Amino acid sequence: MTPTPTTAARKDFLSVLDFDPPEIERCLDLAAQMKADRSLGIHAPASQVLNGRYVAMLFEKPSLRTRTTFEIAVRELGGQPIILPSDVALGRREPVIDVARNLDRWVDFVVIRTFSQVVLTEFAAAAPRLHVINALTDEEHPCQALADFLTLRERLGPLRGRTLAFVGDGNNVVASLAHASAMLGVNLHLASPEGYQLRHAVVQQATAVARHGARLRLFTDPVDAVASADAVYTDVWTSMGQEAEAQVRRAVFMPYQVDDALMAAAKPGALFMHCLPAHRGEEVTAEVFESDASVVFDQAENRLHCQKALLSMLLTPTA
Repeated sequence: MTPTPTTAARKDFLSVLDFDPPEIERCLDLAAQMKADRSLGIHAPASQVLNGRYVAMLFEKPSLRTRTTFEIAVRELGGQPIILPSDVALGRREPVIDVARNLDRWVDFVVIRTFSQVVLTEFAAAAPRLHVINALTDEEHPCQALADFLTLRERLGPLRGRTLAFVGDGNNVVASLAHASAMLGVNLHLASPEGYQLRHAVVQQATAVARHGARLRLFTDPVDAVASADAVYTDVWTSMGQEAEAQVRRAVFMPYQVDDALMAAAKPGALFMHCLPAHRGEEVTAEVFESDASVVFDQAENRLHCQKALLSMLLTPTA
């Protein structure tokens, strides 16, 4: 018999766009399987995928969900997490490429939460052996998008042809949602005020990778955006690093608050989504956040399972 050819594992996950559509789907499938197997503990099939490998985590921004779930994921896959001290700031104490070349000699993965996507790209390029994972930059949040679409698939079933509406700032979370939704055949409606819309470059990228008729549509009216939506997603109005703009942003975004009236304009039974942390009374009312429609803690839980799948995929060639 002719052996089945294998494709080398991807080196890095800096963006949803680093995977092709079948890989995104495979990641969601693997995450769902790892979630089902978690109760098996050390007897789970994936419990030794990392087999003692070291995973360094370098976080320049605060983190609850990303840091906690990555540390648990590494341990549950049989690896060793290394939490780098906060004074190891990229490009401050020493050049980014020097940090990368040091870590390239010691560890197998680096999970980085930083400000600039450019810094992340420079780091990955300087470390040819390391697997580098984007744990959030100002431009993209790809691990969040994986968890979001696993959550939608669990609640809605097949994703193709579904519609997700995002109401608020066209930020890093939206960029990764745009990339992933296009690849998975999901329509994405984005409602943002003028001056706060999704970057044109991201719109072009999403359009280029769209499959199965997926459409990305931009709105300024949130009611128009949520019409026909299976889920309504929002995020904080002021992201990390934008604190000086908080007062202005509250005034600009108040018409975009997700409340009971806006949810009623979506499909009956529409889900409410948020990547957290949430500011009740700003981007979402407490009533919607705590409602039966809310799946925000499912999204948070699924960060763990998707990141376990991601670590496994970066290490394992595809048959």
